[in-house]
Amino acid sequence: MAKHQAVEGNSIRRGPILAVIIAGAIAALLNQTLLNVALPKLMEQFHITTSTAQWVITIYMLVNGVLIPTTAFLMQKYTTRQLFITAMSLFAAGTLICGITPSFSIMLVGRVVQAAGAGILMPLMTNVIFNMFPLEKRGSAMGIVGIAMVFAPAIGPTLSGWIVEHYSWRLLFFIVLPIAIIVLIISSFVLKNVTETSSPRLDVWGIMFSTIGFGSLLYGFSSAGGLGWRNTEVILMLIIGCISLGVFVWRQLTIDHAMLEFRIFQTPTYTLAVLISLMVNMSMYSGMILLPVYVQNILHFTPVQSGLLLLPGSIIMGIMSPITGRLFDKFGAKGLALTGLVITIVTTFGFTKLSLYTTYTYLVTLYTVRMFGLSMLMMPVMTSGLNALPLKLNPHGTAMSNTINAIGGALGTALFVTIMTTKSAAHTADIVRSEHINPADQAHMGLATMQGMAMGTSDAFWIATLFTVVALILALFMRNKTPRRDEVTEKKRVPQLS
Repeated sequence: MAKHQAVEGNSIRRGPILAVIIAGAIAALLNQTLLNVALPKLMEQFHITTSTAQWVITIYMLVNGVLIPTTAFLMQKYTTRQLFITAMSLFAAGTLICGITPSFSIMLVGRVVQAAGAGILMPLMTNVIFNMFPLEKRGSAMGIVGIAMVFAPAIGPTLSGWIVEHYSWRLLFFIVLPIAIIVLIISSFVLKNVTETSSPRLDVWGIMFSTIGFGSLLYGFSSAGGLGWRNTEVILMLIIGCISLGVFVWRQLTIDHAMLEFRIFQTPTYTLAVLISLMVNMSMYSGMILLPVYVQNILHFTPVQSGLLLLPGSIIMGIMSPITGRLFDKFGAKGLALTGLVITIVTTFGFTKLSLYTTYTYLVTLYTVRMFGLSMLMMPVMTSGLNALPLKLNPHGTAMSNTINAIGGALGTALFVTIMTTKSAAHTADIVRSEHINPADQAHMGLATMQGMAMGTSDAFWIATLFTVVALILALFMRNKTPRRDEVTEKKRVPQLS
């Protein structure tokens, strides 16, 4: 079978290749973080509820999660250059659609196209790093990448808040669009292939079952907020999702050329890393999605203030990224993960005390310290898991971890918004009933509604705290033992992909 050989390690310049791929990933992340703070404005513009508005975030992560399982196939089939240029073209097209959309439904179409491109970018970047850097330098490399990757989350919410307060929300997309186009043009000149390609077979049935499975689960979780958990449609979607994913996993374990290799979970270190990352990722989205809505709709702060609330935490993550990278290379992931998780548990629990009188200083401090904790565990944990796999399985390991994190983020977003919505309604009804408020009394009803929303948001953070506790328990079983180095210490060639 003919194979396209990777560029030899000594014949490439790592800097330009990393720079252009990171720039593309930054554009994708900036696009995602810009919309978090803008959700209240979209709700106002299109006359939609929080449960509906969150679909601009959820559908983006869902398409990522559906597409990412195919990236192991794509990274073996096509060159780095081909994949990246295709991904950036799709992302730019989707961004344009979102910017000129006449309706919320068309915006969702644009988000799907965007996500189709972005879903390729993140696994591709990780795979390129693991192919260009030897095992003992990957932590530092990922740390340096982390500085750039935090740039978007750092400026995204603040920039979004300023724009939606003074200009149209459409400008959010027209800021990202020229960045994507410039990166696309530069990539056509500087990108080279750093992986080896072959001719794997595409599992069409696998794609179908994974799409139905992930899509049905997410739809069920998202719809529960408005329809209720006992609704027939919600229950049916969850059942279909579970059955489809079960068939998908069974198929991948029984066919000769799996689209997504589930046997990598036979490596305990990798399995632990994926589970911990899933719990942490779901918990992280509770703050990113719920806090902007709470700060603007309940505490009545401006969009700019909402964005500034998230800024210090993102800056801390950027500062800590290279530090944790070096600490990981020297000491391993377990100590960093345990320390980070303890901090994350304490700070997430702090968000269960929200009320109508919570101060801005309290929120900024808590969120910043929380992001400090997350910065100590996210990159080290996942790098530790991928290091435990032979390099030839890295495309599958990268695709699997990104799939699970994307779906976890999507389900986490839907779950937390659902909890907030249902619990807010229940608390508001309890307040109205206990205080004998007349529904016609708009002033008292408005206050009761805001109190109910604050309590519902706190309930959602209780679940987020539980996720981080589970992650801490799992982290106790991690080891700092150096993984085997077969196939990964060879720096001048990429091993054959079987």
